[in-house]
Amino acid sequence: MAASRALSSVLRLPATSRPPLAACVRSNSNRAAISHLHRQLYGRLYPVLLVNTDGSTVRLRYSEPKRILMLPLDSSTLPEAERKARLRRHFPSKPKAKEEETFEGIDLDTYTKFWKK
Repeated sequence: MAASRALSSVLRLPATSRPPLAACVRSNSNRAAISHLHRQLYGRLYPVLLVNTDGSTVRLRYSEPKRILMLPLDSSTLPEAERKARLRRHFPSKPKAKEEETFEGIDLDTYTKFWKK
């Protein structure tokens, strides 16, 4: 009798109800993602190289994982010639249409040795 009572207590399921497996979702910043983790804030600081406008560099710790941060250049402090050169590099002019080559001035008899017969 004691053995059957112990067996029935082992086979009895606990009274707590569990949600179905589809409802078990991790809703934190460590959930699996195919491309990258979608998070607004990162949990640590990352080493980054900061490039100043004069070209000097400083190593610092930044909240996002980036390699290089460049400070923007103030174009109002540049001389006029350098400002125009930068604008030309940034907005290049449209390429001019090239003239097609014509075969009027070429003597084709000089190239007959290269043709297959």
